[in-house]
Formats: sequence, structure tokens, C-alpha cells
Amino acid sequence: MSQPAGRILALDLGSSSVRAVVLDGDGDRLTPLPGAAVREQARIHQSADGAAELDLAAYLGATVSCLDELSADGHLRGVHTVGISTQWHSLLGLDEHDEPVGPCLSWMDLRPTLPKHPAPADAGAFHARTGAWWHPFYWPARIGWLRATVGPARRYVGLPEYLGLALWGEPTASVSSASGTGALDTRTCRWDDEALSLAGVTTEQVPPLADDDWRGRFTDEYRKRWPDLADARIAPPLGDGAASALGSGCFDAGHLSVTVGTSAAVRLVTADAADPAPAVWRYRVDHRRAVFGVAYSGGGVLDEWVTGLLDIDPAAQGAALAGLAPGEHGLVCLPFHAGHRPPAADPAGAGGTLHGLRLTTSGTHVLAATLEGLCHEITDGARAVDPAGSALPMLGGGAIAASSWLTGRLTAGLGGRAERVTDPEVGALGAAAGALGIDVAPTTEPVTATDTDVAAMAAAAARHRTLRDRLA
Repeated sequence: MSQPAGRILALDLGSSSVRAVVLDGDGDRLTPLPGAAVREQARIHQSADGAAELDLAAYLGATVSCLDELSADGHLRGVHTVGISTQWHSLLGLDEHDEPVGPCLSWMDLRPTLPKHPAPADAGAFHARTGAWWHPFYWPARIGWLRATVGPARRYVGLPEYLGLALWGEPTASVSSASGTGALDTRTCRWDDEALSLAGVTTEQVPPLADDDWRGRFTDEYRKRWPDLADARIAPPLGDGAASALGSGCFDAGHLSVTVGTSAAVRLVTADAADPAPAVWRYRVDHRRAVFGVAYSGGGVLDEWVTGLLDIDPAAQGAALAGLAPGEHGLVCLPFHAGHRPPAADPAGAGGTLHGLRLTTSGTHVLAATLEGLCHEITDGARAVDPAGSALPMLGGGAIAASSWLTGRLTAGLGGRAERVTDPEVGALGAAAGALGIDVAPTTEPVTATDTDVAAMAAAAARHRTLRDRLA
């Protein structure tokens, strides 16, 4: 559907920073306004015991600071809609005055554990309904752990709902942000009775769910602070993975979002909510669309680890890697150095594995094997999400932008044809597109791999799976 001309403000509520971008909208076209992008760091407190807590005061301050800067520069003039991309999986408790009870857990917090009792009556049915697993990553287990650790709360919310209370006066959750809690029935877009029972809460203790046409407005305090936003309408937030997929042009089942940044993920947006495969999660974009995916803790961080460990010059590695055919190094790397995401029971896992070392192995060989191992894992995730392999891969993220070699290897692993998304504002595009209800086409360039490289990657992937299955 076409939208009126004007400006759209996109907020990206990330794990460690807040980013605000203003885009010019004209029908179904969205263009970032030059100079109208601001980022502020938001503190996250991590410690050796696995804690990863968001500093709520700093996060709210960072959000306000971004909008202050855009307002001072006049970039908010003409903004009619606010779209939001938010990190999934955060959790905090609120008291009767809506003040925090204890910390705000980020998705990276490893302290919560599963209770011995109770557990879902049928784990498969639980996964089919919620799209998640009975796992300490999600609210049904985390709420109980938080309550036992810091005491009971009147209600429980995530970061976007907490910011909603502060900035627009209500803690309403979108079905997209709620879908990442593991407590939503992602088929019906209602809170799941069994999931809430496992958490020991009622529907009155979790956020009310917004319809897709819900629109909020900033409170009087902030409308006075940012007069250009006085009439702006705030759309329900999108989970960051959903926003990234939409901004990559993956608004239907014909396009597969493959993102490799510090971590990595594969996502497919569909109009139905079919049962997810055993290792695939299912969240929501909105009431109309589901998003299926597989996520990986290790992505570009693996490149940084190898080059740092072996003192490889990043500027010179491209030429060295280019001389190797896929799998030519003779190594197999299981790239689990950064641990695992659900459904793996142990986030730390057994660590990564490098198999086949010889006296002739070089640092370049180790780097190539590590990144090819990542490509094999991503390819398996892509096939789990899109078994027919019919969706066109849309490759994005910082690691893809930084390495044409990795882009080529991943393209070969995925069958030989892909598009590389070159637009740097994918998250902002997705948040804005979701808020406006439009499909956007980002700037891309085609990528192809030779039949020889496709065959070599397939052979290397078979060796990879053999070792992974043997060590499982």
C-alpha cells in the first residue's frame, strides 16, 4: 500500500547501542536523509558469572539523546511516523509503581537455569505453538529465575515495553516483540496458557498485546521537548531480526535473509505459521506474517578471533584466501567457539573443533577452514528454514560487507546464486517499512559462484557434517 510523502523516524534499540535514522518516504520508496543518523552507546554490565544486564537509565538516556540531536539539527521536521526495531528476549520485573525490580536481563545473560519441575507436558507441542523451546533463554524459565533471585514483581516486560512506559506512557507489546519471549502462541498471536503457567504468571502480569494498527504518541513531556514529533504516530516495535529481514528485501517466502555480523542468522518471512522444524524458531513480524529462523553465536567474531590469535594482517588476508579452493586446506572446523543458541541445552557447549591439522597447515588455512565451517552451518540452517532451497538468498551484515571472499564462499555453499545487500541502513529500512506496511527493495548487487566452487563446497560440507555428527 502506498504511503503519503514525508519523513519517518526509525529507532534501532540494539544490544549495546541506540541508533536513530530519519528517512524520506515517497510512496513505497524510503531514502535515508543525509546526515540524519545518530548512534549512542548504551551500557551493558557483564561479569564472569554470565550476567549481562542492560542499564535502563543509560538506555533511556541514550534514546533521548539521539532524538535531542536530531531535533536540534532540524531533522525531525515533517516526521509523521516512528518505526522501531528492538532487540528480542530482554526481561525485567516492575513493581506497583512501574519501577524496576532487580536487573533487566539481556538476551546474552547466561545465569538463568531451567527448574527441575515443572516442564511442558509435551515438548513438541510446546515448540509447535510457541515457536520456541523450554529453555533458559526464554521467559517461561527466566521469569521464575528472576523471581527467585530478586523477589516477585507486579508484572514483567521487556526493554521496548519499559521504554514505551517512559516515552509514550504505556507498556503495550507488539506481537513481534512478544514472539521472542517464548511465551506467545505464535500461531494465534495470543499469550500461551501453558507458557505463562510455567512462568508462574497470569496474563495480567505480562504486557497487553497491540493490534497491528495500534499507534502511540509521545507523552506531553516529550512532545514539548521534540515539538516536531507532537503529531507523530508510533508503530508497534518489530523484533530486530524481523526488521533486518524486511530491510533486506525479505518480505515474502521468495527471499531468504542471511545476515553475518558479529553473530549470524538465517530468516524466512512467510504469510503462514506452519510448524517449525525441530531446530528452527518461529517468531512474528506482525499478525499477518511469521518469521522462521536459525541463529548462531559465532559470525564475524570468528574472523576476528583467528586473525588475532595467529597475528594475521587483515589487510593481506584477502589475497591469501583467494588462492585457496573451497576445502583445499584439508581441515574441518566446527565453528562453535562462541557457543550455541537454542535449542542447544548448554549455551557454552563443548567449544569449537579444528580437525585435520598437519605440519603443512598455515594460518591462512585455519582462517579459511573456520569461515568455511561457518558457511556450512549457515547453509544447513538455510535448508532447515527453506527445505526446497527455492528462496533467493539476500546476504547482509558487517562481515559480508567487509569480505568479498566470505560472500563468495557463502554463495557457493547456498547453491551459487545470491544478492548482496549493500544498503547500510537495513535495520532502519525494515523498521520504517514495517511501520508503514510497505515492502521495500534495498540496494543490492548480484553474486554468483562457479559450478566448481559449488561442488567443492558441497563436498567439504559433507565432511563437515560427518565430523559434527560423530562428535554430537
